[in-house]
Amino acid sequence: MSLKFGTSGLRGLAIDLEGPAAALYATAFAHMLLSTGQANPGDTVLIARDFRASSPAISAIAAGALLRAGLSVLDCGTVPTPALALYALTTRSAALMVTGSHIPADRNGIKFYRPDGEIAKDDELAITEAADRLRASAGAVNATPAEVPDIEAAVRDLFVARNMALLPDRALAGLKVGVYQHSTVARDLFVDVLTRYGADVVPLGRSDSFIPVDTEAVSPETVVALRGWASEHGLDAIVSADGDGDRPLLSNERGEPIRGDLLGLIAAEFLGATIAVTPVTSNSGLERRGTVEILRTRVGSPFVIAGMQDAVMSGHACVVGFEANGGTLTASDVTVNGTRLAALPTRDCFLPVLAALFQAAERRVALSAVVAGYDLPIALSDRLERFPVETSEALMTHLRRGPAELAAFLAPVGTPALVSDIDGLRITLQDGAILHLRPSGNAPEMRCYVEAATETKAKALLADGLALIRAFAHQRAETCSSATSAAE
Repeated sequence: MSLKFGTSGLRGLAIDLEGPAAALYATAFAHMLLSTGQANPGDTVLIARDFRASSPAISAIAAGALLRAGLSVLDCGTVPTPALALYALTTRSAALMVTGSHIPADRNGIKFYRPDGEIAKDDELAITEAADRLRASAGAVNATPAEVPDIEAAVRDLFVARNMALLPDRALAGLKVGVYQHSTVARDLFVDVLTRYGADVVPLGRSDSFIPVDTEAVSPETVVALRGWASEHGLDAIVSADGDGDRPLLSNERGEPIRGDLLGLIAAEFLGATIAVTPVTSNSGLERRGTVEILRTRVGSPFVIAGMQDAVMSGHACVVGFEANGGTLTASDVTVNGTRLAALPTRDCFLPVLAALFQAAERRVALSAVVAGYDLPIALSDRLERFPVETSEALMTHLRRGPAELAAFLAPVGTPALVSDIDGLRITLQDGAILHLRPSGNAPEMRCYVEAATETKAKALLADGLALIRAFAHQRAETCSSATSAAE
């Protein structure tokens, strides 16, 4: 069973999670809640899921386990993670979201929420330890699924009401917006909310099978589709999200995706934030913008949330967080459009999308002009999928051995001037360009982030960075093969 907590929730192969493992971790979560007094016997736990083929079974198995642990369970259906989190916070309920987010369909996961919000790293450790104790106990974990009452409509209605309070009536009238629906649980809600704001909405690319969409590293195939739709339908924008609807994807009138960290900054400014908390992978130009103080963290919502909590404790009036993928969190209650909105400290794709579209509509300019006005460095990212974790670890160990090893590895692209080791290795080269190498915390993937003065230079550096990673993996595989042959 190769399940572990990553940057956001428990992740692993669906075949591992679909069965006793789902019951094991749901039971461990129940034990953590009950033993710490965060829940009492009979208290409600909410469950929602994405559209992966494995998600209904995992959800039903987890529901059965929670019932047998002495808790009540309500089924929230297929709704975005922020919609589930909002309903859970409003009702002071714990919650589970069965989702693998943006990772391939053969994988899945579970995101856990305490009654007061997303679990922290200490909670992940407590759940893991409880699961280990259960696994070591005499009896096998009961994985019998259960059907529970359905409250999906109520969860959707509350989330729609929150989003309809963000902007003035018909604030997006005059915009023609495509919704790339694929298999995201946000697909129908996007159509609903945008239509209510007066936009002319065009649904696109709906799929009955799960399509993994990574909003931080949009695939070339997706970009081709976005550009084609933008031209064919004369669109002002195309909106979408990842599988569980907590990471936004917004493209401009040419179908070109807008960086998620820029969407987060737009949302922070829209809310009047005094400080924004974001990981080291977000654009280095955020600080230069000067409108919002920036606090950097490691990658992952637990670290962003911890940073937001520190900012609240230090007296900041409006605290916002966002990740390079665009998922935007709020740690403070805010008044916007004359309405007081409660904090929602979990990633949300709707807030940044609506804030960006509103800026374009209010200024009567194209989204490309909105983006150009921020004048951030060109930042790109991509990943090597199905990249062995052992190889990622070997690469990072090699590069951390010393300056000589790092310089030799980077020789084809430049000379390192500054190195940050907060999360992965973020290297500023002597020409000012940035190359950031980081193993994914959610899947067997190696990620590469770059920044450069021009798009041409950024694309070249990204291609070279990925090539260096591939070359290391190839050389390591050959070395291992030779060692095996010699031993035989």
